[in-house]
This record gives sequence, C-alpha cells and structure tokens, in this order.
Amino acid sequence: MKQILVISGKGGTGKTTFTASLAQLQKKVVVCDCDVDAPDLHMLLNPKKQEKIEFKGQQMAYIDRNLCRNCGKCSMLCQFQAIGKGFVVDPVRCEGCGVCSWNCPCNAITMKERIAGEYYISKIKNGYMVHALLNPGESNSGKLVSAVKKKGREIAEQKGFDKILIDGAPGIACPVIASLSGVDLAVIVTEPTLSGFHDMERVHRLCEHFKLKTNAVVNKFDLNTAETGHIEKYCREKGIEVIGKIPFSEAITEALMKGKTVLESKKSNPVVNILHEINRKVWNSTEEKI
Repeated sequence: MKQILVISGKGGTGKTTFTASLAQLQKKVVVCDCDVDAPDLHMLLNPKKQEKIEFKGQQMAYIDRNLCRNCGKCSMLCQFQAIGKGFVVDPVRCEGCGVCSWNCPCNAITMKERIAGEYYISKIKNGYMVHALLNPGESNSGKLVSAVKKKGREIAEQKGFDKILIDGAPGIACPVIASLSGVDLAVIVTEPTLSGFHDMERVHRLCEHFKLKTNAVVNKFDLNTAETGHIEKYCREKGIEVIGKIPFSEAITEALMKGKTVLESKKSNPVVNILHEINRKVWNSTEEKI
C-alpha cells in the first residue's frame, strides 16, 4: 500500500486543488483530508457521505451539584479560571487537566471526554474519502488527523486498494506532524514568492527531521521565474526532485469557480498533460529507494 502526502508550508499555494487533481487521476484510491481545522477538499471531490463518526477530544470537568459542598477548593486550584460563580465549568476555559477532580474532597467532579468534532466515511467516483471537521476552538487536531488516517488505511485494506492520497494541512503544526507518520512520500506544493520559498524550507526541514522523502511541485511558476529558479536551486542542493512546474492558467480559476478541477472542465488545456506527468512521477517515486 502506497501513501502519498501533499503538503505546503503555507496556505494558498494550490495544494488542495493539486490533491483533488491527483485523486481524480486514480482508478481506485482512498483520499484522506487531514486539514481538519479548515477542510475544503470535499468542495472539489463532491463525496457522498455514508457514515458519520463522533470524535472525542480532551476531557472536561463535570460537577455533580448533588455531591458538591461548595468548598471552593476546585475554583482555587484551577489555573485556567474555568470554574466560575456557582461552581459552573466554563467549557472554553477548561483544559481537561483533572486537578479539580483529583483534589475534590467530596468526589463531586468527574472528567469526561467531550465531543470535539466528527469525521466521515464517504464515497467518491473512483473510491472512498475520509474527511473531518474539528469544532471551533477545540484542540487535539493531531489526534483527529491520526483517526482519519487510520480509518483510511482500514478502508484501503478492506477494499483491496493499494493507494492512499492524503491532503495535509498548511504550515508545520501538530496536524502536519500527525499527517507525516507512515507515508511513503511527501509532495511539497510551493509558489514562486518569498513567503512560498520560506515556508517550503520550513516544511522540508520538518520532513528531514522525520527522514521522509520529499518531492516538490512549483505552482504558477511562470509568474516569477527568478524566484522559481531560487526554489529549484534550493531543491538541487537538498536533493529534492522537482517533479513538475505548473504554469498560471485562467482555466484553473474558471474550473474552481464551477466547483471543479481543470481535469473535468478543460480537458484540452496544456495544464492537464502536465498534471498527468506529475501524477506518473508521484507514484513512481514511491518505488525508488530513499
């Protein structure tokens, strides 16, 4: 089973649009959207939801008013000021540390997991998709990413699929780190801007730390050829193969406005041939030794 992760050091590089195109070029694939804080891959792949699963995040304190003696010890010990007047727990402030529960003299406080979001198993034209949404303000995005990936592997094994394509979150935070585990290749999608290059460096250093093979794709490369050259020089020095350069194309924008990829909307556009070639290189790269 091959697992390909598409990441970017920053938002707006075209990572998700690129992932959607790769997904549509497969005959049988499981797609995992691991950008759980702001998922949008579903807008292009139009999955049909088959199952919804609740995601339980961190614990929260619950006070049993029948047992509580109003001693105030819990409020005094809470460093997050989560227990206010009337000994009511503020769900936003509560960090689930459990100090109040451990120190309650009348055992009136219990710690319970709370629903922090949900994830879905859906059907797409050429396979399955696992995607999720973390509730606003909730933590544990890395834990939800791991749950999405685990379910994706289970589906691939059950259906006999040998390809898993993962759309990671932008940046280098917890959800990206959780996305990196167990993959065969990370494809970094960047753009020829100073911020694009800077953030590509950061996410590549993260991949290096985990000894993960990386390739790169430069999107809208022709808008700044000098910066594209800078990116290519960096990749040569670091042993990163640039497997494709995608030119700026109004056809891509027009397709996105219709909720489609350029593969569906403008099949005769030159960008389509470039995407086919990148797709071939992506999956062939997993055959090579790191």
